[in-house]
Amino acid sequence: MHLLTVGLSHKTAPVEIREKLSFSKDEVEVALEKLLSCSTVSEAVIVSTCNRTEIYTVVQEEEKGKDEVVDFLSRNRGVKREELFPYLYFLLDRGVVHHLFGVASSLDSMVLGEAQILNQVKEAYSLAFEAGATGAIFNRLFRTSFSVGKRVRTETAIGESAVSVSYAAVQLAKTVFEELEGREAMIIGAGEMGELTVKHLLAAGVRKVLVANRTFERAQELAREFGGEAIPFDRLVEGLVRADIVVSSTGAPTYVLGREKISEAMKARRNRPIFLIDIAVPRDIHPDAGKIYNVFLYDIDDLEKVVEANRREREKEAKKAEKIIEEEVEDFLDWLCTLEVVPTVKSLRAWAEQIKESEVSEALSKLSHLSEEEKNAVRALAHTLINKILHQPTVRLKECAKRKDGYN
Repeated sequence: MHLLTVGLSHKTAPVEIREKLSFSKDEVEVALEKLLSCSTVSEAVIVSTCNRTEIYTVVQEEEKGKDEVVDFLSRNRGVKREELFPYLYFLLDRGVVHHLFGVASSLDSMVLGEAQILNQVKEAYSLAFEAGATGAIFNRLFRTSFSVGKRVRTETAIGESAVSVSYAAVQLAKTVFEELEGREAMIIGAGEMGELTVKHLLAAGVRKVLVANRTFERAQELAREFGGEAIPFDRLVEGLVRADIVVSSTGAPTYVLGREKISEAMKARRNRPIFLIDIAVPRDIHPDAGKIYNVFLYDIDDLEKVVEANRREREKEAKKAEKIIEEEVEDFLDWLCTLEVVPTVKSLRAWAEQIKESEVSEALSKLSHLSEEEKNAVRALAHTLINKILHQPTVRLKECAKRKDGYN
């Protein structure tokens, strides 16, 4: 018996290949049925996200299992085997356990430390469990992976530092304003990163969003999306007076906000602090604006420096997480090894019990003068002797299974 994973991810395959092999929730149940119909597959879970498709299986034969899972992917997704092979990876036994624990702990994610993947693995397992595609091994493996993921997030700081530009901007805003609750923000332009930053700000408690764009209709469209208010592009100063946080992402060839406009707005604000996030390239806000009292200006390079520093912090935490995973892998493999000798132990005990019953019955037939209490004492003695005789062989079997990597 082997644990086998066949998969591809953002590390091995471009998006045009990943999207061909992705499974929607509605497709998973039928796909699992087809997997379990393979002659060597006894358990299966399909983990499919935008960044990975991984087929986890328990198989009786390694090479045949690989061949059947690749055939399944090829037929089910309509992609030729030869087209698949350059992008696939194959994991076996310990490699499967270590990889799954790493995935659940977000060590294998595109964004190291992101929390979403653990929920995605939970959902994949839930679908397989409900479809009857898991048994004792995968029930334990996947449930253990959830506790490993939780342990990593609890015992390390892997998820605490912002590693996206948009989220880093929000974290910086919190250093200027202790609380974002009830604040107003303004987005200038319709850049994708600017929109994402505003979404993070709203999630952090920003009360209202003003939207300014050269095309007023586009500003109104975005304002509706954010539940905010559109303002004409020629009234940016008015927006600067109202908003505490400004995100600019226009794509204009020259500065949209110069020192003069911002100085004018600061007078009207009575020098209340304002946080300016310029994520446009070329820049939207003149760098001299950052010299004005209580104006906190950050551009894309500033944010990237924060993100890079935070990435390094997460990488340090990933080393701590790796130690946790190694511990958990050993514990799971120990359990798996002992599981493999259970049938042998059961057979041994059944054989011993059969001999015991036969011998006790024969002995008691010759000791008819014994009382029922005395006969029960003989039976109890025989039972105790069998347990003591079998104890050491049972322990030795389990120890040997561990040393030999006994699930092979």
